[in-house]
Order: sequence, then structure tokens, then C-alpha cells
Amino acid sequence: MAVMSTHHPLAFAFGILGNIISIMVFLAPVPTFFRIYRKKSTEGFQSLPYLVALFGSMLWLHYAMLKKDAFLLITINGFGCVIETLYIILYIVYATKENRISTFRLLLSMNMGLFSFIIILTHCAVKDSVRVQVLGWICVAVSVSVFAAPLSIVALVIRTRSVEFMPFNLSFFLTISAIVWFVYGLATKDMCVALPNVLGFILGLLQMLLYAVYRKAKKVIMEEKLAENLKTIVNISTLGNSEVHPMDVQPESNEAAKEHEQKEDNKDNNEKSLGTSKEDPHPNENAV
Repeated sequence: MAVMSTHHPLAFAFGILGNIISIMVFLAPVPTFFRIYRKKSTEGFQSLPYLVALFGSMLWLHYAMLKKDAFLLITINGFGCVIETLYIILYIVYATKENRISTFRLLLSMNMGLFSFIIILTHCAVKDSVRVQVLGWICVAVSVSVFAAPLSIVALVIRTRSVEFMPFNLSFFLTISAIVWFVYGLATKDMCVALPNVLGFILGLLQMLLYAVYRKAKKVIMEEKLAENLKTIVNISTLGNSEVHPMDVQPESNEAAKEHEQKEDNKDNNEKSLGTSKEDPHPNENAV
């Protein structure tokens, strides 16, 4: 096998394993986008993590094509470019006008403008002998951004005490993927691959820890709200994602009070009419 012959057996094994696990990472948001498709709405989800992930895949794909013996990096980042593009298209279709415009702006400025600028810069202003190294360290910086992108979701989890927008399977596979690609980078002596995965491992552990802490917190919050007679409908799916739909419903006690008040007003009006007729007798009536 040509690919295996150019790789150390350990690097080849972890490269294949890394491809498999990374595919799972790329496919982890599928339930999220199925939910977006089913509801015809992007709800509270943001497009930034997918735009950054696409940008990273594009850069790593270019890096792998310039570097020799990096076929396993080409395959996974090629797949990443395709799947992230599909996610972004689906997001744009169902996003609000404001989110759609912001997504287009980021797509044009980062995934087209900045990517083109980096390619032109590394080919025109950098010598051939160091081009791969320079592009590799740019990829390292972008990879750190890719791993740091979910930090906004982490902040949301802490603020709302809800893990609704942070799927556990994504955090789990992100952590395992970071470990595998770190070993692959060490085996191939490619520090540009190994170093960013140290941060990926740490952030993956942080997300799983937050999931363990807050996975039942939302249920507690909902029970507290119900105890306060807040009118909400809570649908808990078999997948564990709870959806809360607030409803503007008038309490029954208020309606009953309004009915009672209206009856009292009608009664008072009737009594006043009767009282007026007794005090002012009809002219044809003769007093005895």
C-alpha cells in the first residue's frame, strides 16, 4: 500500500483512526441541523463555529497539499470542507434575515477574503524553502481559533445553566480526536499538527465537565418556574433535549374575576334602575 509505505506504522494507524474519529466530529452536528430543518428555524444556534471550522479545513487542506506524504490530512480536511459547506448552506436557508446577513459577511471576509490573502501572501512573499512551515504555523493559529470557537457556547451554558446548545457527543469526539491527532503529529514529527491538539484536549474535557454539571440543571429551573405558575409548555424529547415554548395565556382566576366583576356591575345597574323607578312614579299613577 503506497500510503502506508510513506508513513511510520504508528503514524499510519493513528492517521486512519484520526480520520474515522474526525469524521464523527464533523458529523456530530447532524442532529442539530436536523432540528433546524424540522423546525425551519436556527433558534439560538450560531454559524460562527461552522464558518471557522470550514476556514480551518480549507487551510489544512492547502497545507497538506503543499507538504509531502500528507495524504491522510488531505482526506479528512477535504471531507471537512464538504460537510461544513453543507452545514453553512442549511443555516443560511433557515436563519433570520439578520443572522443570514452576518453569516454572508463572515463567509465573504474570512472564508474567501482572508483565505485568498493568506494563499497569495505565502506564495508571493515567502520563499519556497519555508513556505510549508509558515503556512503550518498559520494553520496552528487557526486551529486554536477552531478549538476556542465553542467558548461562546461554554459561556452560554454557564449563564443559562443549560446544555441544550452544547451536544455531549460533539465534545466527546472532539476530545478523542485531539488525542489521536496529537499522537499522529508526534509520530510524523509535525509539531504544527501536534501542538494545537493539546488545547483541543483541554477544551474538550472542559465541555464534558460542564455537561456533567449542568445536564440536569435545566429540569430544576423548569420545575421552579412551574411552581411560580408560569405558563410554559416543556417538551422533553427521547434524545434529552428539552424545548421550552412560552405562551401568553391569561390565568383562569383572572378570567373568573372579570366575569364576577361584570356580573356585579350589571347587578348594580339593575338595582339603580329599580331604585329610580320607585322614587319617580309614573304620572298616571295616583298616590293614595
